[in-house]
Amino acid sequence: MSDKSGLPVAVIGAGPVGLAAAARLVERGIEPIVFEKGGSVGACLLEWGHVRVFSPWRYNVDDAARRLLEHEGWKAPDQDRLPNGKEIVEEYLVPLSRVTAIHRGLRLGMTVTAITRKGLDKVTSRGRDAAAFVVRYSDGRVQREVVVRAVIDASGTWNQPNPMGVDGLPIPGERESTRISYGIPDVMGTRRNEFAGRRTLVVGSGHSAINTALALMDLQQVDPNTEIFWALRQDGVDRLLGGGLNDQLPERGALGLAAKKAMDEGRLNMLTGFAARSIRDDGDHVTVLAATGAREVQLAVDNIVVATGFRPAFDFLRELRIEIDPALEAPPALAPLIDPNLHSCGTVPPHGVEELTHPEKDFYIVGMKSYGRAPTFLMKTGYEQVRSIVAEIAGDREAARRVELVLPETGVCSADVKTVGSSGCCGGPSKTREDACCAADALAKDEGKTGCGCGSKPSAEKVVESL
Repeated sequence: MSDKSGLPVAVIGAGPVGLAAAARLVERGIEPIVFEKGGSVGACLLEWGHVRVFSPWRYNVDDAARRLLEHEGWKAPDQDRLPNGKEIVEEYLVPLSRVTAIHRGLRLGMTVTAITRKGLDKVTSRGRDAAAFVVRYSDGRVQREVVVRAVIDASGTWNQPNPMGVDGLPIPGERESTRISYGIPDVMGTRRNEFAGRRTLVVGSGHSAINTALALMDLQQVDPNTEIFWALRQDGVDRLLGGGLNDQLPERGALGLAAKKAMDEGRLNMLTGFAARSIRDDGDHVTVLAATGAREVQLAVDNIVVATGFRPAFDFLRELRIEIDPALEAPPALAPLIDPNLHSCGTVPPHGVEELTHPEKDFYIVGMKSYGRAPTFLMKTGYEQVRSIVAEIAGDREAARRVELVLPETGVCSADVKTVGSSGCCGGPSKTREDACCAADALAKDEGKTGCGCGSKPSAEKVVESL
């Protein structure tokens, strides 16, 4: 039986959760080797660096990382401030990556291409648990290998966006089109000229889609010729709007309220029950053929933003024995806790090694990738995952199974949407003003506005048949 205890642990991905894993390993006296295919730590965060996150700084810094940083003289940002992606990288991840015990094991610009057990293929069982792992990686020119005792996959899902089709497949013409963006493009910043004064179709109903639609509305204020079409796959907008100010992360709840106000003002062209059939690039624009409920729609736009979520990649894990839920593509023990078909995203309990264990001993998937295709992942959840897993790797089973996290709930995902949609009020009754119809109305009046407008009959179901 080989002794692996002196070997390092591989961490795939140098985002917030990956570097938190590295910090936990350093505190346990275990050497981390961190692989990041981008040229910088937090490379994926920089792609949405213009977007402000819902959670303040106090939820975004791992406890072990904080201890390492403070030992280096790091000054923490204001705990109540809401950072954007770029600030998380520059003010937190970059300083953390410079901590000597992390920096010496950091491999930037390196893509992990395969992982296996040393001397064993996937079929071989004898001596498997005792064998070390071999991680193969490349800078695009040269293949290298390193032997490690355990592997923590925190590679995320950002580079695997879901396609436009309601059936999970790209629609005809999608892959060939040059006018489609995925995720959250910087429409008010670096890509402003592409969207100002143009017609844009946003597809999706999550926070990424809301962020994009609201940013386009900001652009519309500057250039009134900017037109916005927002396509939702469900038949109504109630689930999109959710619980508003009931959310314990107010910035997240405010997104739904702002979206509803824009709909009521007629600044958004809503397409509900949307199912794209095909797209065709026609020189200066792209034509989308789709159905909205029972209606057929032909829509000519300049740009399409697809914000329909993400999915994990497992290609480099083929030689490992992993177990994945058939629907969510998350670890089977975790899947029922996060399945959006079963319950809201605001009620996910803290979880760790027990829920994230695979048949392949000492291999773990963490962070956003551990959620598979499920939405709404908080960094703090990932920090608790790696705390538990690193404790297990270090042999501290008691700490690995101890819960050390309380998560904020979300009214956006867990509210009774029928009540929200039928009452015309947002965020529940006002607790501060008698002249307000709801919490959102009170907030608007406190800011000197006439109100939120949610008491009026919503015009959100505006359906465009031929555009």
